[in-house]
Amino acid sequence: MNNKKKKGPERWLKPRHAVVKKILVFVLGIYSALRYRIRVKPLGEKNERQYLILFNHQTAFDQFFVGLVFKRPVYYLASEDLFSNGFVSRLIRYLVNPIPIKKQTTDPRAVINCIRVAREGGTIALAPEGNRTFSGQTVNIKPSIAQLAKHLRLPIAFVRIEGGYGVHPRWSDVIRGGGMSAGVSKIIEPDVFSAMSDKELYELICKELWVDEATAYCEHPHKKQAEFLERAIYYCPECKLSRFESHGDLISCQKCGLTVRHLPSKELVGVNGAFPYRFVAEWYNAQNDYVNSLYPAKLDDGVLMEDEVTLSRVILYKKKEKISARATARLYRDRITISETDEEIAVYPFDKVSCGAVLGRNKLNIYIDGEVYQIKGGKRLCALKYLNLLYRYKNVQKGNEDAKFLGL
Repeated sequence: MNNKKKKGPERWLKPRHAVVKKILVFVLGIYSALRYRIRVKPLGEKNERQYLILFNHQTAFDQFFVGLVFKRPVYYLASEDLFSNGFVSRLIRYLVNPIPIKKQTTDPRAVINCIRVAREGGTIALAPEGNRTFSGQTVNIKPSIAQLAKHLRLPIAFVRIEGGYGVHPRWSDVIRGGGMSAGVSKIIEPDVFSAMSDKELYELICKELWVDEATAYCEHPHKKQAEFLERAIYYCPECKLSRFESHGDLISCQKCGLTVRHLPSKELVGVNGAFPYRFVAEWYNAQNDYVNSLYPAKLDDGVLMEDEVTLSRVILYKKKEKISARATARLYRDRITISETDEEIAVYPFDKVSCGAVLGRNKLNIYIDGEVYQIKGGKRLCALKYLNLLYRYKNVQKGNEDAKFLGL
């Protein structure tokens, strides 16, 4: 008779996570203050308890800023891309064990892991936007966040990160001057939000995490003010769908020559004529409005955009397999194709693509037939245009012509 007891699942929380946390707080606290000039306000609780931390997402370093606010180890939800980089991913898992989640898809496994971490006594943190802002304004938050919060029944701590867009815009490679701040803006207890409807809680979450950096309250000096803004912008008020190129503090339309200067105050001014938008957020929103006015079936069936890219297949939570190191991505009204010289090696019809996601500054993940493919281009690639046209097509095909969500 076998009397051996079956072992349960291995604990998510490890004692080493607390040690790693102390080391990171010391090292990253100094780095953050010097590099980002951030003012972090620690929570200040003597015996800090568990929380569900919800924060707005402005920079690639936000998770570290959030970690400086809280004493306990924090377990972050992180996109699958972080877990598909071989040894580096395994090291991150060992040190801090984040909770993996598939971007832009319903991921029951992520919810189960959140419940598991909560039951083990862990504090969980996530950015409900699921994306860093390209414009300085908080982007779309899914209503399902309210259901997750109610299910976990942890006190909700809202962390507001402000000034991050001015210091390090998602589309930029450089960190600018100025400063930013991070701290808890509000805490809601479970007995309070459990009495709310899902809609009421969702609206409260959106309100607490709304940040609009389309203001000129602070200057963020750097000589490369506009460089790589074309990662976020592909709409010209004169030419409509276009291609831009930036250098220093200038960005220009490659079709009509419209040139715009990006000032340290984040304001935009026309160089060779009047420009209708004062901030990138206004330009970005006009771009979205234009795409949402399109009917893909009425567009020409020719190439709308094309870029030199690499193509990889993502083996989720393991690695990436390179399919082509040098290819051409072409955007059509209803599909994306990938070619080497004159031969098509992949076609992604929008009818078959389940969803897409922009990762980092200029990577595009395409989810199709149970597989994930990643398109990555040069420094000037605007992955956003592929994503936006994909979602506009799907919205129209579903009969949701008035839908505003374009994948971000």
